[in-house]
Amino acid sequence: MMRLDALQMFQRVAELESFTRAAESLGVPKATLSVAVRQLEEDVGATLLYRTTRRVSLTHDGEAFYERCRDLLSDVDEVGAMFQAAPGRETGRIRVDMPVGLAGSTIIPRLPEFLGAHPSLNIELSSTDRMVDVVREGFDCVVRVGVRADSGLIARQLGAMAMINVASPAYLKANGTPRNLEDLSKHRMVHYVTQLGAKPFGFEYLEGDGYRTQAVAGTVTVNNTIAFQASALAGLGIIQCPRMGAAAAIRDGRLVEIMKRYRPEPLPVAIIYPQRRHVARRVRLFIDWMAGVLKPELERHAQA
Repeated sequence: MMRLDALQMFQRVAELESFTRAAESLGVPKATLSVAVRQLEEDVGATLLYRTTRRVSLTHDGEAFYERCRDLLSDVDEVGAMFQAAPGRETGRIRVDMPVGLAGSTIIPRLPEFLGAHPSLNIELSSTDRMVDVVREGFDCVVRVGVRADSGLIARQLGAMAMINVASPAYLKANGTPRNLEDLSKHRMVHYVTQLGAKPFGFEYLEGDGYRTQAVAGTVTVNNTIAFQASALAGLGIIQCPRMGAAAAIRDGRLVEIMKRYRPEPLPVAIIYPQRRHVARRVRLFIDWMAGVLKPELERHAQA
């Protein structure tokens, strides 16, 4: 008879493609996890995982088993929550990913109110600017900015993130304040790319019924939002960034908004989660809470 904990261990190994990372995530010895998965394979009579020295991957049988296993464990969560009618009785773990800036400026400062209402829940919050694989990496939900949902995922649209052009007072004092696109030839940008080595997009602006880009010189290229804003604060160039993320620095004078007529296209913001027959109650609660936090912020900054 298959044990639920063995199914949970198998699911995490499949998602993280590693016995070591899965064991660390679950807080169990690697040997315990390995034995449980091997016993599971014996119980089902099929090899579920390919094992090499570098990685672990699902076999053809393993892919089919993983899909059913994921639905089954989701059903178990739903059944377990059926009689948790009293507020704050939800238990379990919620694994979520979101951009670094959004986590630090908006979600984490408000997180105590959610955990205060649901003290038996645990949050695993990944903050990264790369696009994670929601299913393979085992996330219950993610917040994505400027990226559409993959097939097989559900997207709850929250609105759009207003974008602006900013630079530090020191940069503007040394180089002057650009007023139009022609002025940019005398300026430099801090370039942002998701992967170092990729070609920067340049300066984005609205023209007619669409957005265009103009190449602008730059001596610094970064691949995360913390370094992006830090570079602007250090006077290394102009950046195009979300108004939400730059609001505090603008208020205290560390950054100045420029070229308001040439703002970049607003970026769509959505909460993405796997398309399953049932979404655990604790995950639904967290998604609703995040939507309640983010939507008013997006609307407030859109009107500024």
